Amino acid sequence: MKLIHTADWHLGHKFCDVDRFAEHAAFLDWLVKTICEREVDALLVCGDIFDTANPPAEVQEQWYRFLARCKRAKSSVDIIAIGGNHDAAGRLNAPNPLLKELGVQIVGGLPRCGREVIVDEVLKPITDQDGNIAAWVTAVPFLRSPDLPLVQRDDPLIEGVRQRYRKVLDAARDRAGDDCAIIAMGHLYLAGTRISELSERKVLGGNQHALPVDIFPEDVTYVALGHLHRAQTVGRENVRYPGAPLPMSMPERTYQHQVVEVVLDKAELVECEPMKVPQTRHLMRIPDTGAILMTDLLSALATLPGAEAATGEPPLLEVAVRLDRPEPGLRRQVEQALEGKHARLVALLADLTGHEKALADNQQFARLADLHPEQVFFQAWRKAFEKDPPPQALEAFHDLVDQVMQGTDR
Repeated sequence: MKLIHTADWHLGHKFCDVDRFAEHAAFLDWLVKTICEREVDALLVCGDIFDTANPPAEVQEQWYRFLARCKRAKSSVDIIAIGGNHDAAGRLNAPNPLLKELGVQIVGGLPRCGREVIVDEVLKPITDQDGNIAAWVTAVPFLRSPDLPLVQRDDPLIEGVRQRYRKVLDAARDRAGDDCAIIAMGHLYLAGTRISELSERKVLGGNQHALPVDIFPEDVTYVALGHLHRAQTVGRENVRYPGAPLPMSMPERTYQHQVVEVVLDKAELVECEPMKVPQTRHLMRIPDTGAILMTDLLSALATLPGAEAATGEPPLLEVAVRLDRPEPGLRRQVEQALEGKHARLVALLADLTGHEKALADNQQFARLADLHPEQVFFQAWRKAFEKDPPPQALEAFHDLVDQVMQGTDR
């Protein structure tokens, strides 16, 4: 049996105000084609389907059109998706009565009765090409504080997550027996991982609440995760983040953007094969890191290919220049240097070296819209206080951001 594991699509994302609808459309076209060519039995989408809790109508249509096209192209494929911290649980769940009839199973938020999880709504079967159940999936979406049981431990949050997974995995074992695989889905942040600081928020209270990988016992056949945009394994080969299919920030331009094909033989994991996602538009930065002097920047821009000889969409370009004096015409000089070049300027950063500042104290100035909410919070806190915010304040801030993203008024 073959599965494709993917996550963190962030449909509706804009890069420095540049719409990425066409890039996502190309990815979804490729994904449908790949599912058919590779004769895939199931698609697992591990959260952050949308970039915001209230995506535009055309972005929601893009998601539903993909589901319809995928099922039309290969009617037997099982599609299971969970909500991430960027998704609105209610929005994902709303069309479930219709989607279930199409063989699409969505768990936008943890189904609960009070503080108790409704296990039957989290366990999802996957069938093989003969129509027999070959795997049981614990489709656990992003867990927010109200989703967790009340426990008395040193770290009640981590223990609460552990108890949630323990209960649904125990139920999966009862149904799977010896011949069916057990697959755990999750959208969370595991300890010992590498993160992209500019586009991934540390969920569940921040770094101090990174979750241990032993939440997922050794007998789980495969752990399909979402949230981290860099593709990676965690502790074991069968515990994986597939990474985001598109770069969400400039540092992510060097990542391998992929999905993972998972091959199972009954309850055994046979192979995990990363499959590179073709990119229709690239990100570019001059220089690769840090900043360069204006003369060096203009020389570098002069070497870019001309638009008349290039094909495809022009790369999205960020430049960083080191200034030792004011440059009122900085943007005009850069834009003039880019005339006729195959590149689109999206960000111009100024690294100020003057005013008696040491190099270690240099600051890069960007637009407020380009800053991560956590960066703004840290800057505001440091303006009033000498030290960084304590864990309690950071956790409260993350909870507030979650409420805003979900459109709640708590």
